[in-house]
Amino acid sequence: MWLQRRWYDKRLHPLLYLLAPLSLLFWLLTNLRRSLYRFGLLRTHKSDVPVIVVGNISVGGTGKTPLTIALVECLKAQGYRPGIVSRGYGAQANFPHTVSVDDDAATAGDEPLMLRRKCECPVVTSPRRVEAIQALRQQYPDVDVIISDDGLQHYAMHRDIELILIDAERGIGNGWLLPCGPLREGPWRLKGAEWVLSLYAQHPFAQYVVEVTPQPWRRVIDNESVAAPPTPCYAIAGIGNPHRFFHGLRQQGIEPERCLEFPDHHKFTPADFAEAAGKTILMTEKDAAKCREFAADNWFYQPIAAQLPDDLSAKLTQQLRKLSA
Repeated sequence: MWLQRRWYDKRLHPLLYLLAPLSLLFWLLTNLRRSLYRFGLLRTHKSDVPVIVVGNISVGGTGKTPLTIALVECLKAQGYRPGIVSRGYGAQANFPHTVSVDDDAATAGDEPLMLRRKCECPVVTSPRRVEAIQALRQQYPDVDVIISDDGLQHYAMHRDIELILIDAERGIGNGWLLPCGPLREGPWRLKGAEWVLSLYAQHPFAQYVVEVTPQPWRRVIDNESVAAPPTPCYAIAGIGNPHRFFHGLRQQGIEPERCLEFPDHHKFTPADFAEAAGKTILMTEKDAAKCREFAADNWFYQPIAAQLPDDLSAKLTQQLRKLSA
């Protein structure tokens, strides 16, 4: 947690200079790997239907999940039959795994389970995206476009369109590669990219801004909609950018007694909520999926909805038609 906060300081923290040799090694290895794919020494697998990657060059917290949901809705409105592949981070399933609406987060992974329930389309998980695509096409031959939730750096998977997300507030942080900074690839990756997006607000590198709006609150145990959660409350988040959630609460006039941060994809247990026993708890939709089995009736989550701008939707549709021609 301390390290992640330092990534977004304006200047490199003095202690992070100790990690500089590891960032150099990371740069060497990732460049070697990219070169092996570029020159055909490692094989890239192409699907028989278009593949859209929703990814980023930094670690977590840019809004891939709400964008993926919005993209599915856009494609369905145009008559496409999309399917989703995902890494399934932290999942305990045997891969490739076809996600069911009845799965739990431990089996399917928190984000794939949320995507399956929200998008109502096939979702297959595997750390090897090519394997997931092959399983999805075999089980769902009517799927005519595949969305990869993350996987921008998964070069074994051929992609036809890359939607690259950048955090409008935090940007590229200190500009360093892992572990000195938050970047998986350097800022050069954004130069010349056709589809760079930011959520919530404009970023100088982004060509498109995706609007995100909070939805009505729901109770964790039964998903029932509520007008407004009671206060006072605790706010808890185990996502890539917890401060965005906490800031969003304050924008709605909700001032939590405490804001508790957990690592992204944290596997919540009842012990994590000992400090907040008896309190009203507010959380994200992704976290709620992992807490439903032991939630109290005064725990609430707030879904968010992303809306693709019209010019982006039109350009995507045009590009997909060209690919299918």
